[in-house]
Amino acid sequence: MKTQSKPTQSKPTVQAATHSVKHPAKNATQPPVTNHRDKILQHLEDLKLKMPHDAIDEVVRESTEKGYNVWEILERFLAIPSGLKREQAIASRIRRANFPTEATLESYDWSFNPSAQRQAQVMELATGEFVRRNENVTFVGKSGLGKTHIIEGLGKRCCVAGYRVLYTKSGHLIEVLNKARAIKSLPQQVRKLRAFDWLIIDEFGFEKLERREISDALSLLYKVIDARVGRSTAVITNVDFKDWTDYLGDPQIVMAMLDRLVYRSQIIKFDGKSYRAASRPQGAK
Repeated sequence: MKTQSKPTQSKPTVQAATHSVKHPAKNATQPPVTNHRDKILQHLEDLKLKMPHDAIDEVVRESTEKGYNVWEILERFLAIPSGLKREQAIASRIRRANFPTEATLESYDWSFNPSAQRQAQVMELATGEFVRRNENVTFVGKSGLGKTHIIEGLGKRCCVAGYRVLYTKSGHLIEVLNKARAIKSLPQQVRKLRAFDWLIIDEFGFEKLERREISDALSLLYKVIDARVGRSTAVITNVDFKDWTDYLGDPQIVMAMLDRLVYRSQIIKFDGKSYRAASRPQGAK
């Protein structure tokens, strides 16, 4: 009796075997981590949250020692990347504000030309509440009394408080507006300037050269002041209000500008010896 031969099975070819292998995706995830700390670090990286690795250890150590509950641990943990992000945002606002120096309120010498009333007014402004209330600020006084130093310090405090600030000098502002008009983008430039929470215009009244070269320079400035009605604007000047018409010309525009700046404005007058002159090395001219 003949036995039936078993059908022979063909061996898989190299090509077939090759097709059966699954290649890892280009964006393959990281190798599996082996402990909770590594998992947390991986989660932070995936969420793009910056947090120093040793900060995690510090949170765990402190929480264990002091017996914090889960909510307290979570709050302390999230406070670290949140704080880093807040500091980066503050630094960005200060950088974009275009302050000319590193001056702060802390570096101002309050013992020079001391005035308890003026210092109290400045410290109240340092809270930034005037920006929330959409109030204006005007500094009036002769050169060298520290007006720019203080306004820079206030501007940085407002940046810390979360407000968008821009510092500019009136002469530069006139040039910017004139160039914008030349390329038919003046309305857009005025809207851009209106968008800031607080616009600081320093050396107001110093721009004689720009006004001589640009006949309607005062009108250009007025467009910005008028557009910012209802938003906080600061003007720093060494020209007393009563002299604005004689100094700036065009009584009609000057009166309209004064009306908009003085309305809801905190006015601080500076007097005394020159802070700048006293800071010069002896013998310098």
